[in-house]
Amino acid sequence: MKPLAGLKILDFSTLLPGPYATMLLSDMGADVLRVESPSRPDLVREMTPQMSGQSAAFEYLNRGKQSLAINLKKSESAEIIQSLLAEYDIVVEQFRPGVMARLGLGYDQLAKINPQLIYCSITGYGQTGPYRDRAGHDINYLALSGISASSGRTEAGPLLAGVQIADVAAGSQPAVIAILAAVIQRSTTGAGQHIDIAMSDQCLALQPLLMPGVINGETTIQAQSHFLNGAGIYDYYVTSDKRYMAVGSLEPQFRRRLLEVLGHPEWINEADDRLKHCLADIFIQQDQAFWSDRFATTDACVEPVLAMDEALVHPHNMARQVITENPSGTKQIKPTPYLDGMSSASVAAAPVCGQDNQKVLQALGLSAEQITTLADSGLFT
Repeated sequence: MKPLAGLKILDFSTLLPGPYATMLLSDMGADVLRVESPSRPDLVREMTPQMSGQSAAFEYLNRGKQSLAINLKKSESAEIIQSLLAEYDIVVEQFRPGVMARLGLGYDQLAKINPQLIYCSITGYGQTGPYRDRAGHDINYLALSGISASSGRTEAGPLLAGVQIADVAAGSQPAVIAILAAVIQRSTTGAGQHIDIAMSDQCLALQPLLMPGVINGETTIQAQSHFLNGAGIYDYYVTSDKRYMAVGSLEPQFRRRLLEVLGHPEWINEADDRLKHCLADIFIQQDQAFWSDRFATTDACVEPVLAMDEALVHPHNMARQVITENPSGTKQIKPTPYLDGMSSASVAAAPVCGQDNQKVLQALGLSAEQITTLADSGLFT
């Protein structure tokens, strides 16, 4: 049995934060039913490359889920959702505040039907405050939290990350933690609750080593002004083939081993600003393969900066068997974290839009004639 077997979740989310959160829950055994629009496709589904008629990203984010495609603007949809609440007592949504309430599906409305409902709203700026209705993306939440200003280079300014930090680390993952905490609390109190996940709040909280100092009066942290963001030797160093090596040799023992491999143990007491220039002058003399080989057997926190395709075939990742394949033939990163009862072999394919309509409605007791009547009313278009 998977760890979360028995949890049943209605997922009204699209794009990344909500679907990633419910993917993690699904991987751990939760029964996740996507409630999606039959006429406004999730943009991730349309991305490239396409695998079995859906994007590889969509296949990953929505693996193991079911799909109910209904028009939420139709009054009949609220009745179906309310009926599902008898079993699906966890809701995940990421509309702007007030949208679900206007559809008759807000927390206060649904909690009257099921007081044990756990209702998680993931938004950019939360359910309250002057920005509650403001549009935003990952880059905006990072900008307003101070993360962008403390990242990048003094000359070049903030740099874009290749991963959606706010969406995943400040949206999806806190949502999973909060939902599971609410489940535990409900088992004690018998009551559900409305969880307000604001990615802008969480981005502030994602700076535990630097932000507490600023809150308590320390000078604000700008790019390359702290030993963790480029002021020290903890940094990337270009090699002769225009690749990079990542040097994380912060502790004295790692610093010593770094300098021993580079042939300059006498630099051990050099100030970081001076040593950083020395390191740059040395790393540029050889290509990345040379330095990777030199540091391969030395525990100095020095590694090559790999491209995505290189990372997949790195010996460590190969040994960890990080790649799995779902029934549609799409290769994916295996479920993680791995708990008892979980298996890469159990990863199911993502649903096509509305593929489970019949099964879900019949499970609610609707007859074929009733389903046909609903279809004629435009509920599924």
